[in-house]
Amino acid sequence: RITFRAAVDPAGTPSPDVATLGLACTDVVLEAGVPTGGSPLDRALWLAPDRPPEPTAWRTIDEAAFDHDRRMMSVLLEGPDGRRIVTKGAPESVLAACTDVPEAAHRFVDGAFDEGSRVVAVATRPAPDLERIDAGDEHDLVLAGFLTFVDPPKTDAAASLARLADLGIAVRIVTGDNERVARKVCAELGVPVAGSLTGADLERLSDEELTAAIERTTIFARVTPEQKSRVIKAARAGGVDVGFMGDGVNDAVALHDADVGISVDQATDVAKDAADILLLEKDLGILADGVVEGRRVFANTIKYILMATSSNFGNMFSAAAASAFLSFLPMLPSQILLNNLLYDTSQTTIPTDRVDAEQLRRPAHWDTRFIRRFMTFFGPISSLFDFATFAVMLGIFHAGESLFQTGWFMESLATQTLVIFVIRTRRVPFFRSRPSRAQLAMTFACAGAGIAIPYVPPIARVMGFTPPPASFLAIVVVFVVLYLTLTETGKWLFFRRPRPTPPVERVAARIHRRRIQRIASRWSGRPPLPAPAQFADGSNGSVRSIA
Repeated sequence: RITFRAAVDPAGTPSPDVATLGLACTDVVLEAGVPTGGSPLDRALWLAPDRPPEPTAWRTIDEAAFDHDRRMMSVLLEGPDGRRIVTKGAPESVLAACTDVPEAAHRFVDGAFDEGSRVVAVATRPAPDLERIDAGDEHDLVLAGFLTFVDPPKTDAAASLARLADLGIAVRIVTGDNERVARKVCAELGVPVAGSLTGADLERLSDEELTAAIERTTIFARVTPEQKSRVIKAARAGGVDVGFMGDGVNDAVALHDADVGISVDQATDVAKDAADILLLEKDLGILADGVVEGRRVFANTIKYILMATSSNFGNMFSAAAASAFLSFLPMLPSQILLNNLLYDTSQTTIPTDRVDAEQLRRPAHWDTRFIRRFMTFFGPISSLFDFATFAVMLGIFHAGESLFQTGWFMESLATQTLVIFVIRTRRVPFFRSRPSRAQLAMTFACAGAGIAIPYVPPIARVMGFTPPPASFLAIVVVFVVLYLTLTETGKWLFFRRPRPTPPVERVAARIHRRRIQRIASRWSGRPPLPAPAQFADGSNGSVRSIA
């Protein structure tokens, strides 16, 4: 919350006249005595309890509004001593338009910036012949003094930023304020400053150079709204996902250009319209909570997708293979639907599941290739136990159509529902990663329902089930234990083995290599070398290893 600190003359001595000039040179609108519109600094000045009375003796004739190129605004006033220009803005800009600036003024500004204060310079000059005012009239001014403000960071901001850093989120300060003020704030918040650039520095950098500089730059100071947008675009061009937080009119373009624009409920209407997310409280900790929750939701979504794709792939492969040698359907359509109903019901509690800490520490991305590899690796493991069930039903129990379908229904449902406990984590399940109670209860309930239904006569008759012998239940239990053990072993191999090169990439690499050899042979007049089975580094000639 910005608060007014003091009004001083060029030497740093308190001066109420400077505050009066600051009140006169303003674009706020008073509604029932409460300032609206204008900059936050102007509103803080008007709301200060110790400010001088409203300057009713002066009448505003014209004004030159603030812009981010000049970094100041001016008004033409009519008062008891005639007309005069009053200019207010960034010290660097205002002092450059003044004459005979004392050295004490520069020392005061430097000291205030080093303390982290925000400083506004105020200057004036007589203008008896002016009827209108524009930027060209801002010259030969006499420095009246300075207005200083404090904008301390929230007490909990440092802890929130540290938490964001732990989540792998790097913080960059993109501000229109002075660089030294931004450095002071970073020091108070414990944010290490790797480097800084000003708006003038950005003008000298190409887009490629700016993209490279973002990695080693923490503070972008004295930047215009257009430059804020350019920094956002440069970061995104470097492959970074950018969330930008701002609450002013000047932040609207950057909010729109970011991957996620974040503003607060007290922000300007323009900023709120441009933002994707509105925070009802000014609390960076809410952002950290949102990041954690988003990663948790994504991780749980991936759990379901991995389990569903691998299980369905295995089941369809098993059904196709069984149909090749059976004289009847391996499972009736109604039984398949019931199987899917119980299976999907067991997964409704996945959103409540716990997520391992390492999955929350880094962002995750959608990877269709990874899902395909997972499906083709674990799907056949499921089919292996389906084939074992077929062999048991036909070879040991000499099952007919109904008993065969019942046996596969029970084994299939038990394995594909219980495998979630293995797939849900890369850790050892239960011992190092425990599922939520809701998921544990729902999964066992649905698996138990699948075992019990064939023994409930009314339902069994309707669904075409035949109660299997008790010995088959013991075999199902053994199969489930073996299946989960084999899947856990496969998981260990899958996540630790080097990523295999898809056949398409291997073929493309061989074609590409031979084409290069033919071209080289044509240039050199020598016959092409025989294609080696492997490269010297042990890679298999994939496009990635060639690169």
